[in-house]
Amino acid sequence: MERAKVKPEELDLIIVATITGDMPFPSTSCLVQQKLKAQRAAAVDIQAACSGFIFGLEIAQQFIMSRTYDTVLVVGAEKLSSIVDWQDRNTCVLFGDGAGAAVLQNRPNAHGLLTAVMGSDGEKADLLFMPGGGCRCPASEESVAARQHFLRMEGKETFKNAVQAMETAAREALRRCEIDITRIKCVVPHQANRRIIEAVGERIGARPDQLFINVDRYGNTSAASVAIALDEAVSSGRVQRGELILLVVFGAGLTWGAAVIEW
Repeated sequence: MERAKVKPEELDLIIVATITGDMPFPSTSCLVQQKLKAQRAAAVDIQAACSGFIFGLEIAQQFIMSRTYDTVLVVGAEKLSSIVDWQDRNTCVLFGDGAGAAVLQNRPNAHGLLTAVMGSDGEKADLLFMPGGGCRCPASEESVAARQHFLRMEGKETFKNAVQAMETAAREALRRCEIDITRIKCVVPHQANRRIIEAVGERIGARPDQLFINVDRYGNTSAASVAIALDEAVSSGRVQRGELILLVVFGAGLTWGAAVIEW
């Protein structure tokens, strides 16, 4: 908000993408609204796991394009250290905590988000999920003993589906913009792991120097992942004004998406 020169009272809508809210309700976005003292803003959470930030960007853009709102704050934030099973060394070492945010506004002669692609497949929900804590499996002595309140993941199947879905979403986003990968200055993928990032990059024809990678510093921060990476790509000088960025994500649900941004 400081960079965008936007004051709390100017916010029309706050969207928070998270799977690790402070509590089941009220929404984390309402808590953010209170802390920002942005009383006139509507506030809503969305849950699309690691795809949440792109889903949030597209939802924000639709409100702006319909002229319902002019200024929207989109936040991706996670505290995954609270839900990983520290006895499961196959998963707990992969995830991290983090947050990122973006301000979207209606501005004349500005391009910004050119297109966004979103997809989901609930048939594969059991590849990456947390079974306990909802109304189907509320907290009990038995559910806690069974460690059902921690994240669970089928690693090999998740990897396979992630690469395929991210490739498909990226190609569709480029097709909608009628551009090829050579026009993209920087590819900012969800920071799941380096093998997935490199496999997706190879499949869409991206050069290694086009890929932005910071997973080695933060791990997989879910909905915060591409927000953090996008900020670091811009602040490090990898992207200049007017250049094109490709965001591509995959998460539990299953969910996936891609977006092309003219910075």
